[in-house]
Amino acid sequence: MGINTYIIMAGVAFVVWNIITFCIYGLDKRRAGKNKRRISESALITCAFLMGAAGALLGMKIFRHKTKHLRFKLLVPLALVFNAGVVAAVFWALQN
Repeated sequence: MGINTYIIMAGVAFVVWNIITFCIYGLDKRRAGKNKRRISESALITCAFLMGAAGALLGMKIFRHKTKHLRFKLLVPLALVFNAGVVAAVFWALQN
């Protein structure tokens, strides 16, 4: 397999992980409304830092979930910057 195949596979994995993270935020919001067992805040933030920040941010906005928590208002955008930095570093490394 060539390098382009790996880039495509990584891109697909990135998109799928962000969809999963988005769904996790939606699931936690649903559980909150039904007084069921919740997903921990640390797990939600960890999902964002593990390349799922776009899905986390979108989940926060669409589900209106964790939007009043300062921890999430600061860390999820920071995770997005971190994710962008990782992607940029990988592409830069592939160019050299």
